[in-house]
Amino acid sequence: MNTSNNTIQGFLKAKFDALKGWLIRYSKIVLPVILIICVGFTIMIAINANKRKVEQEESAVSQDNGAETDGTPEEVPLVPLEKDTVSGINEFFETYYKAVVDGDTETMGNMVYYMDATEKLRAAETSKYTESASIEVYTKTGPNEGTYIAFVSTEIKFYDYDNLLPGLNTFYVCTKEDGSFYINQDGELSDNERRYIREVQLQDDVIDLNNKVTAAYNDMVVEDSTLADFLLELTDEIEKNVGETLARAEGTEQIDSGEGDAEEGAEGEETPTDDNPTLETVVTEVKTTDVVNIRTSDSETADKLGKAAIGDTFKLLEERGNGWSKVEYNGGEAFIKSDFLEPSKTEVRDAASAEESTDTEETAASGTVTVKENVRIRSGASETSEKIATAYKGDKLEVIMKQADGWTKIKYNGKTAYVKSDYVE
Repeated sequence: MNTSNNTIQGFLKAKFDALKGWLIRYSKIVLPVILIICVGFTIMIAINANKRKVEQEESAVSQDNGAETDGTPEEVPLVPLEKDTVSGINEFFETYYKAVVDGDTETMGNMVYYMDATEKLRAAETSKYTESASIEVYTKTGPNEGTYIAFVSTEIKFYDYDNLLPGLNTFYVCTKEDGSFYINQDGELSDNERRYIREVQLQDDVIDLNNKVTAAYNDMVVEDSTLADFLLELTDEIEKNVGETLARAEGTEQIDSGEGDAEEGAEGEETPTDDNPTLETVVTEVKTTDVVNIRTSDSETADKLGKAAIGDTFKLLEERGNGWSKVEYNGGEAFIKSDFLEPSKTEVRDAASAEESTDTEETAASGTVTVKENVRIRSGASETSEKIATAYKGDKLEVIMKQADGWTKIKYNGKTAYVKSDYVE
């Protein structure tokens, strides 16, 4: 056994000595080759490592994009607060604040994503006390391409107060396809957009600007003891006038009979009897006009149940005055912003008995409606639908149908169009 081991060791030693002698003899050729092989191996390792890094980065980007959709926070950049740097945005806010001073709610409505009737009424009432406004516009980049967080420093002159009152307003400004701006103050913002705006407001330079305006206001309060009382009385007066106007508007739409809502009609019109029932067309099903969140209650902070795609249909259970619609969803109830819905099915019902008719088609009506207040004519029954024209107070419009969703279908220039029912009679 020992003899066998000695033989193997002697054989291996002889081979090693032969290899060593060969390497020494041809070292000028062999060593460069070995070096090239080592360098090549190192390059391959580097390439593979770089490839893995790229793949990991791409995977991370993909995860971030997916996470953004699911609401995972993305980093908010620390960009400086800039003044007068975004082309056209100063002119945009000059126009907006001129409309605020003038009470031009039509212009304001065109510049803001959505303004309901109460907001317009409050703006018109406030303008009665406002003499002038000067502004300075500061911006930071927004969460999406073509969006900005605008901080507008204002000095407002009221008719019954001698000095200019400082203030600071924050706006989320978006860009339309045609390059024009609009204020997105009541849109379906994602959780990331809301978080982004909130974090930008907490950045140091924004806080400094806010502190500067607040300090100027506080100095005025200290110097003039009547300022606080003036502002309190002004606010109370505006809210009181708005409330009275809303109450009068509701009074003209109801007959004080002690029960339910009154039927619309001309003064002196006969009350319909069972032999001659009044029929009305109501919306029973709606479809979405854009991708929109489905929520558990009528609030943008309510939990999300899912998302509706464009063209999804839902049974309409109720349309609320706060801009939300209750719909049937997965065997239960849910809420969707009314601005993102339009009628997809209607039914003709007896208004007196509320019994459903078997006729589910829209029925044509005859006659006209009169415009009570300037109103936009749109291509669809939605605040986001294309604007076709403006109807002015006193104009007569050919009516097709008054819908239960707050819109009146009309015929305009030979085509079907829509106006808000609150603005016609």
